[in-house]
Amino acid sequence: MNKVVTCVAPVNIATIKYWGKRDEHLILPLNDSVSLTLDCDQMHAKTSVIAGPFIDEDSVWLNGQIMSIETNERLKKCFHLIRNLIKIRKGENSQEAKWNIRVCSENNFPTAAGLASSAAGYACLVYTLANAFGLVDEDLPSIARQGSGSACRSIYGGFVHWKAGIDDLGSDSTAIQIAADTHWPEMRIIILVVNDSQKKTSSTVGMKQAVETSELLKYRVQKCVPERTKEIIQAITVKNFEKFAEITMRDSNQFHAVCLDTYPPCVYLNQVSHDIISFVHDYNEAVGQIKVSYTFDAGPNAFLFIQQNDLNLFMSELVNVFPSEQPNSSYLRGIISTLPYEVCDSVKPFGFKPKDKDLLKYIMVTKLGSGPRCVNDHLLNDDGTLKSK
Repeated sequence: MNKVVTCVAPVNIATIKYWGKRDEHLILPLNDSVSLTLDCDQMHAKTSVIAGPFIDEDSVWLNGQIMSIETNERLKKCFHLIRNLIKIRKGENSQEAKWNIRVCSENNFPTAAGLASSAAGYACLVYTLANAFGLVDEDLPSIARQGSGSACRSIYGGFVHWKAGIDDLGSDSTAIQIAADTHWPEMRIIILVVNDSQKKTSSTVGMKQAVETSELLKYRVQKCVPERTKEIIQAITVKNFEKFAEITMRDSNQFHAVCLDTYPPCVYLNQVSHDIISFVHDYNEAVGQIKVSYTFDAGPNAFLFIQQNDLNLFMSELVNVFPSEQPNSSYLRGIISTLPYEVCDSVKPFGFKPKDKDLLKYIMVTKLGSGPRCVNDHLLNDDGTLKSK
């Protein structure tokens, strides 16, 4: 291979959360999870790969920093699994299996801040390597899973179900698509970025502590998740937004209750997160119907789900309740150009009291996406050197 292959992969947001592993090494989850894949245009990981005899050693650059593969077990695992596939498909002594690989990757959103950066990153790494070596028909979710569990869900677009499986070797723990992004084109996702700094307790550490100490986690895995998974897949299938929204909020609440039930507790939400939760419930009560729902991953940032027809009214209230000193062009991002937020005052308010200014860093509106894809905007030159910015 003497050409650079570059792909982008999306963030996915779980509505039924994955929290806790039954096998740390293989990253086998305790329970199923369900997620939505977001559009790559607003948030993505981008990865460029080149391989060949002219590359002196395996190397990975992430957001401009060199990463050690030898000390990163998950990176090393992904490289190993891809090389094994090359040997199986192209022969034990194939030249491609012996080539060194150079990887350059970057996110266009904050890393390790509760915005699902590892899911997008590992999905992109595996998808790009698979395209570079002609392995796109393989079980890529199972490889991506061993980099970052939720990465297996970013291999597909739309709505995705990660089946926990029961096999000790993980052969049945993989992701499948429930429905494409075109199934529910009216769905919109609003991301409220509360804090884009690195979180105090990583998801890996938080999960391990929860498995060891949380009684609530056991009940959640045995009773709640199986029922909710079945119900939310049905809600997605028939596009029942109210049912989808309620299950999503209940599961987010329970996930963070598990984090508090962990000893010592893992606290991922802050006061602004709780203000958002209260506002969503107050808004739904004011309009007399569940029109918007929230979910929070292991971080303070909120992911809200709403349908296109309800977006304008909700956004006008949202920017009144969470005002900013910033100009709209930097505070409001994504697919918002047609929304008249400059005339928010013309919409009759529900009387929600505004919070302090600049509690949110920015608001991004996006939609469902179709999953990873190859692009021509490379991060590496044809000789393997990094492109300068």
